[in-house]
Amino acid sequence: MSGKAGQVDVAGMGYLDTLPRKAVTVYLPLLVFLVVLLFPFYWMAITSVKPDAELLSREGNPFWVIAPTLGHFHKLLFATEYPQWLWNTVLVSVVSTFFSLMVSVFAAYAIERLRFKGSRQTGLAIFLAYLVPPSILFIPLANVVFKLGLFDSRWALVLTYPTFLIPFCTWLLMGYFRSIPAELEECALIDGANRWQILVKIVLPLAVPGLISAGIFAFTLSWNEFIYALTFISSSEIKTLPVGVVTELVQGDVYQWGPLMAGALLGSLPVAFIYSFFVEYYVSGLTGSVKE
Repeated sequence: MSGKAGQVDVAGMGYLDTLPRKAVTVYLPLLVFLVVLLFPFYWMAITSVKPDAELLSREGNPFWVIAPTLGHFHKLLFATEYPQWLWNTVLVSVVSTFFSLMVSVFAAYAIERLRFKGSRQTGLAIFLAYLVPPSILFIPLANVVFKLGLFDSRWALVLTYPTFLIPFCTWLLMGYFRSIPAELEECALIDGANRWQILVKIVLPLAVPGLISAGIFAFTLSWNEFIYALTFISSSEIKTLPVGVVTELVQGDVYQWGPLMAGALLGSLPVAFIYSFFVEYYVSGLTGSVKE
């Protein structure tokens, strides 16, 4: 039976040996996927360098630029608060991600390794908390933020973003900690190490891919968050990128498409760079690559 199964597998892989079949079944679907995936970035790029005359004209090729200009970028960087929005977004995202990861590490390790009474139920409750949509939570959170005197400040976002970052990071790290062999910790306990030493010197070094994966997700969610930033921030100089670009560059029914696309393009570059730089750790963090 195993010989027949091996012959079937070889025959199935042999189907892709010829170039026409491989082109139809592999290259063509990949090409369609890439075009669909990259077209929004291409459209943002060409729109951000199109002069207003070409943007408003119905003549010519809409998918190409005849006379490119950097005027939209100049207006965005020097005539708006865009640099300040960028700094606010970086600051809030980094602080929220760091705090959320720190809390999630302790929560995930306690649930997976200490096995206290009700640990499984606690893990399930944390995951279910992530499923609650922000559109429901922002109303009670707005009341809390207002009573604490944090309205219209960066701290309002730093303290509210972990409400959806911690549940997700904890759930992700629970799965990765589960893939780390428990025998390593048992041997360390026999040698006299305490739980803190085990966490710092054994578990965390092995869990670096999982931490990077959770950190990328948390940073991306913080970077793109819109509802909380729109609700808790009103001053232009404190707004984050998603809110600032939409609220300041859209005046009534007038859309400044050039600066809008330039802002969206510049705002997407940091996240794309982080994903491309840590892609290997990101994939291994999702799959749990620790082997015994």
